[in-house]
Amino acid sequence: MSAPAPYRNVFIESLALEVPPHRVASKVIEDELSPTYKRLGIPAGCFESLVGITARRFWPEGTTIADAASTAARKAYAQAGNQDLLARTGLVISTSVCKDYIEPSVAALVRGQLGLSTECEAFDLGNACLGFMNGMDLAAMWIEQRRVDVALVVVAESSRHVVQRTVQRLNQPTTTMQDYREALPTLTLGSGAVAMLLVHRDLATTTHAVRGSVTLGDSASSTVCLGTAEWMKTDAPRLLNSGVELAHRTFTRAKERLGWTQDNLAHLICHQVGAIHVATLCQRLELDLDKAFLTYPEHGNIGPAAVPMTLGLAVEAGRVKEGDRCALMGIGSGLSCAMMEVVW
Repeated sequence: MSAPAPYRNVFIESLALEVPPHRVASKVIEDELSPTYKRLGIPAGCFESLVGITARRFWPEGTTIADAASTAARKAYAQAGNQDLLARTGLVISTSVCKDYIEPSVAALVRGQLGLSTECEAFDLGNACLGFMNGMDLAAMWIEQRRVDVALVVVAESSRHVVQRTVQRLNQPTTTMQDYREALPTLTLGSGAVAMLLVHRDLATTTHAVRGSVTLGDSASSTVCLGTAEWMKTDAPRLLNSGVELAHRTFTRAKERLGWTQDNLAHLICHQVGAIHVATLCQRLELDLDKAFLTYPEHGNIGPAAVPMTLGLAVEAGRVKEGDRCALMGIGSGLSCAMMEVVW
């Protein structure tokens, strides 16, 4: 018998997206890399054909992470249509990998921009591409315990700087094919912002229930992906193989804890790096790829924003209906894997 779901009183009141205005085609980036492509014998269009990413988004120059997150948050409150939720928000969690400052927290800046209550707690939670799911989970715990009735989880990612610096570095005359392979995942990165309002059942006006989550880690693979604001270095084959195997173990746990089967999930809302990763994951877990709403072709890998943005875009596209069981699934550097169920 499956263990009871840990959350019975947590609902998504609103989910708001902010998509950056500048669309940057993969061809543009590959054209900038043409000197290196020519020197190393890499065929034109190799990146796009390999990962399936046609474009990603960049914010305008000067856009801060807190600005982008706050813009999404304002949309979330407006979407909820209940201004009382602003005053009752007791927790803000920012889950962004990107930061403009070491301190204060992005969450504190968002709290300030929104003018939230002095009693509202605000802090950052970072866990690579799993941050937003971890933030949802922690906020759900606080709501379930009635520590707060309203929680705001935000994320904003900006890939402009690291992608541009990677292109500059790869165009150095000393760049090797191995350097290109290790930097390739950096070129998949995109940008975006998401805000989610989570509320206690007593305040909910939607049916969008957060049921629970499971997480597992792989300590032996903690260094397969390392990144700074300037660069990211990835052992892509090992990240893929170890990540998918970790996901298989996590899915087995989700079957036990959340009652999942390959057939009773309506939608797969996955963190997305590219075509190979999503296809390999579905094949290993014996899941129908057609259930995965794909956002990587136009948005790339948006880090911790990928899962909530994919959910939001799937809802906007009319793919997700009331009562649908949605499997939120992510694998993050470290390695860690999280799976969460939302019943829409």
